Amino acid sequence: MLGWLLLVFSLMVATAPVLSLVRAHSLWWWKFSLLVHEFGHFLAVIPLLLIGAGWAQGGRLGVVICWVNFVAILLLLRPVAQAVWIGLRLPAKLEQAFGRATLPRTPFSWAALPTLGAPAVPVQTREFARAGRPDALLLDFYPALSRDGPAPCVVVIHGGGWDNGDRTQLAGMNHWLARRGYAVAAVSYRLAPDHIWPAQADDIEAALAYLKQNVRELGLDPMRFVLLGRSAGGQLSTAVAYGRRDPAVRGVVALYAPQDQVFAWRFSREDDLLGAARLLRQYLGGTPEIASEAYTTASAYHIATSSAPPTLLIHGQNDALVWHKQSERLHAKLNELRVPNALVSLPWATHAFDYHLYGPSGQLTTYAIEWFLKTVTK
Repeated sequence: MLGWLLLVFSLMVATAPVLSLVRAHSLWWWKFSLLVHEFGHFLAVIPLLLIGAGWAQGGRLGVVICWVNFVAILLLLRPVAQAVWIGLRLPAKLEQAFGRATLPRTPFSWAALPTLGAPAVPVQTREFARAGRPDALLLDFYPALSRDGPAPCVVVIHGGGWDNGDRTQLAGMNHWLARRGYAVAAVSYRLAPDHIWPAQADDIEAALAYLKQNVRELGLDPMRFVLLGRSAGGQLSTAVAYGRRDPAVRGVVALYAPQDQVFAWRFSREDDLLGAARLLRQYLGGTPEIASEAYTTASAYHIATSSAPPTLLIHGQNDALVWHKQSERLHAKLNELRVPNALVSLPWATHAFDYHLYGPSGQLTTYAIEWFLKTVTK
């Protein structure tokens, strides 16, 4: 009886990584996939213990239990194995796109996997805009550590489907960047449906203007800014960088972002995982037939020119919220325009893969971002 219970439990354990390979069709499934992909190397301890139990069980049933759990271990370690493979080629890929950089680490390290978070740095909350707005717009400023002279500043733009989220989202990256000598300004912006595009782009511009006006107090270099956004924030980062050309913006980083809203509308449905059709309508002021200019100007794919700043795109191929093809298409367009750019694709990863900086996705992401920042802000 115990042997059969072990087999049933083993099959349940093995099912988890199998399900994580299938693109999520619910928010619960997405979060489950995120957990399995980024912490699977820890979860592999469970089938390892079950292999021991199967070995002790003996007989044919014990052999089956061992094999089921062996397969589960392989699936749970798949992201780590693929991260090792991608990491071997990542420096050459980044050097070809942006030039040489020297980093004090490798793209992926087994030893870093147990690390849970970056040490915190002091954070200042500041009001950067109010005129014509009912509420103050705030940014959280993370001063650069371990740097002599004015620091480059990374302006971090949060995600949330344009109708939720704020500047405190996934703050671990901000602390990590500050400890590597980059100041960080994580900004809030006005949200849909109360405010439609281009209000959000105006807010990012206002944040940049505020930072430039206070470079002495904040210890910033007024000509070395980089925009970094996740998801909806990634759309804002590229749309502002390409559409509101500012010579102080040296580069742009977009993580799992929708880069063509016309394309997004074509494949969106009312009943998809995020209700994308509703999000687009309330953000851009209607359908493409009603708000065609908004759909175009909010799309990096349509407004990119040969003068666009260097761009780093990072996207998970298993992303169920924003199609990986969004980044693929922008990458191809930038190549045609001969804009320095790179697309780092993570085969196992889903949306928000960078929430754990030291998992397989997080390590490759931070490595690519640090390389990019060193080259474009030097």
